[in-house]
Amino acid sequence: MFAKHHSLDPVEIAQVDKRHVLHPWSDLKTMHTEDPLVLAEAKGIHISDAEGNRYIDGIGGMWCVQVGYGREELIVTMAEQARRLCYYTPFGAMANVPAAQLAQALAERAPGDLNTVSFATSGSGAVDSAIRFAHFYFNCLDQPSKRQVIVRMDSYHGSTYLTASMNGKRRDWSQFNYARELVHFLPSVNAFRRPKGQSLEDFANEKVADLEAMILELGPENVACFVAEPIQASGGVIVPPEMYLPRCLEICRKYDVLYISDEVVTAFGRLGHIFASKDVFGITPDIITCAKGLTSGYIPMGATIYSDRLIKAISGENAVDHPYFTNGFTYSGHPVAAAVALKNLEILEGDGILEQVRDTGPYFQAELQKLRDLPIVGDVRGMGLMACVECVVRKIGAEPGEADMAVAARVDAHAQERGLILRPFESLCILSPPLIVTTKDIDRIVSILRDSLIATQNDLIAEGIWSPLARG
Repeated sequence: MFAKHHSLDPVEIAQVDKRHVLHPWSDLKTMHTEDPLVLAEAKGIHISDAEGNRYIDGIGGMWCVQVGYGREELIVTMAEQARRLCYYTPFGAMANVPAAQLAQALAERAPGDLNTVSFATSGSGAVDSAIRFAHFYFNCLDQPSKRQVIVRMDSYHGSTYLTASMNGKRRDWSQFNYARELVHFLPSVNAFRRPKGQSLEDFANEKVADLEAMILELGPENVACFVAEPIQASGGVIVPPEMYLPRCLEICRKYDVLYISDEVVTAFGRLGHIFASKDVFGITPDIITCAKGLTSGYIPMGATIYSDRLIKAISGENAVDHPYFTNGFTYSGHPVAAAVALKNLEILEGDGILEQVRDTGPYFQAELQKLRDLPIVGDVRGMGLMACVECVVRKIGAEPGEADMAVAARVDAHAQERGLILRPFESLCILSPPLIVTTKDIDRIVSILRDSLIATQNDLIAEGIWSPLARG
């Protein structure tokens, strides 16, 4: 007999979770001993745990709860569509109304001639589909050697076998196997870590040259695609140097390499636009991948959007023998998810949320920059409503040590005590609040973060782990 969820107390839920749930990125040393934070309710930008403690959700769930929690329009849309048509197979010549309408809506908002959409259930699935399409495309054009994939260090592209192989975060490389024969990593474009004395212009030129050099080293006849997040999100909110992305696109065009813009995080308002590739960074890629904010996290969905140029080259009279694109998922274009996504787009655009982000984003960034006066803060970077405060415990310029690897978790623990949830990764304190956040909310976020950074400094000094004088 199963107990109803509300009949179990937080301690019991935590025990059940530790016994039965294998979470993403679990530490297997502590998974049976470390108590999880048991969440129970959420509204607006706040979440509450099962004990009634309330927190500002500083990471928007996982970069995705754009319009905030508890939006009745999305909840009602979900229920109404489930009553009307909860599911039907997407395979073959089977269409459902909201999925077709959503594909049209995405095509209308995507840049250039990106007009054909395939659906997935996640960002990982969307990126995986994009890579499979790139291979399929060149095979159809009788160029089967064009299969190598170029990505960058500090990238994150997903958690399927293929997309996990494309992740450039070294701390994520674990005891799994990876498709290393297909994937090649360029050096990071994190300007904070450039050599001392190197200008930003020289750094940008070097990073662009890295891409061309990699293509030439592998041979253009062997390279299928270059995959890049406009801003590298979970790798540390790394904003590329100005004109870096347009110049990379030019190089891809020069060598017939497909440019895939991974907008799983940056799309749907995070930077104040539905898509950031063209509107923010001035590029029209061959393929865009998206997910997360597509449904504001209310239901899983991802999408891959393809250029007409690519589709035309391999379809209709140009199709090869056995022309079937055998890629997709049971829940591709799920009607309930598609209906929610359509309503989410309506809210983002109709409620002025995109314009609000374009107003609050600069304020958010400016207030966070004020944290640079703290000795523990090495860098503050970001754009729109995504940001990273990078802590430095080691001497600047030295290799990261164990203290750096754990410092953000310390900051997050202090922040939770004060009512704010961050996303800690190594020395990175990452923020991506719901897009409905106000300037008053931002003031509270920055105030809590400042207090938490100071508390962490004091802990490290008291424990003899660090002295601000060692930064250099």
